[in-house]
Amino acid sequence: MWPYVCGDRMENRDSEKILAKGNEAIAMAAIDSGCLLYFGYPITPQNDIPEYLAKHLPALGGDFIQAESEIASINLLLGASATGARAMTSSSSPGISLMQEGISYLAGSELPGLIVNISRSGPGLGGISPSQGDYFQATRGGGHGDYRTIVLAPSTVQEMYDLTCLAFDLSDKYRNPAMVLGDALIGQMKEPLIRRRPEKISLPPKDWALTGAEGRSPNRLKSLYLQDGELTEHNWKLYEKYERMKTEEVRFESSFVEDAHLVIAAFGSMARVSKSSVELAREEGMKVGLFRPVTLFPFPGKALYDLSQQVKCFLTVELNTGQMVEDVRLSVDRDAQVHFYGKPPGSLPSPEEVLEEIKKYYG
Repeated sequence: MWPYVCGDRMENRDSEKILAKGNEAIAMAAIDSGCLLYFGYPITPQNDIPEYLAKHLPALGGDFIQAESEIASINLLLGASATGARAMTSSSSPGISLMQEGISYLAGSELPGLIVNISRSGPGLGGISPSQGDYFQATRGGGHGDYRTIVLAPSTVQEMYDLTCLAFDLSDKYRNPAMVLGDALIGQMKEPLIRRRPEKISLPPKDWALTGAEGRSPNRLKSLYLQDGELTEHNWKLYEKYERMKTEEVRFESSFVEDAHLVIAAFGSMARVSKSSVELAREEGMKVGLFRPVTLFPFPGKALYDLSQQVKCFLTVELNTGQMVEDVRLSVDRDAQVHFYGKPPGSLPSPEEVLEEIKKYYG
């Protein structure tokens, strides 16, 4: 299991158990993490997030701004982050595409900020059904230049809350944009949620922020480097930061892998389906396990490699035509077999359908 309790910096936590949508859990987590600035533009199926924050932020002394577009939203986030404030935006797949230039500017300027993607179907307008077709966009940066975004993939409503809290902390820690990558299934479903209400939130100091230079030398935040060798040095600095993330921030969950002959690799909503499939397979006497990446970047490649020393058959299950499977193939030992079962968005595979795929390769 990945070790994290939401709000490690929160003091005097008061917990309550409620029934909530995944999207609402994200909005609650933002408030409980000290985020009082939200900028966004409506798009289905993430609209519960701005709806909740529009209702609750003003009463807390915060600000909700419905921007004229997703392009405006991400640039408002950049400006707020530059002042040292915790801020966020959210959207669904086409809207996230419009934000890519701004996300690149955030990374290049070494600014934190939370972006939430409640993914819908594509390409193009697609539809509003769940999809995992944004994996490449999220984990490869998505915009121009050499940069990476921290990406967390929840599979429960509780994780929508917990991983949002964690995303704010990691974004501040590394001065880098972070993304929570959910989808329409987890965003719209309701489950029990333990919400931790802090009386006091202690945020990290941000001595780099643009708060006025009275009494100190001025700070400069930029992503434009024109002097000889300056941009090269900056890119290697960013690279070293991403490598540190790979060492310190990998999170994953595994179950039933100790004696497994076949392991399913799945993330997010498909990990939920695959968990049921593993249980069905076990009932039929098949030794099947589950490996679920929680961080999609940094990807738990070493953990998969270590697992492939004992397991030689993997089945990657995704709600797309094949994206994370490439990272699985790059990670495992070269004598391990990696199979793929995908379903383009529009309908969800059942646990029984995944079980039939398991039976094709189990042996």
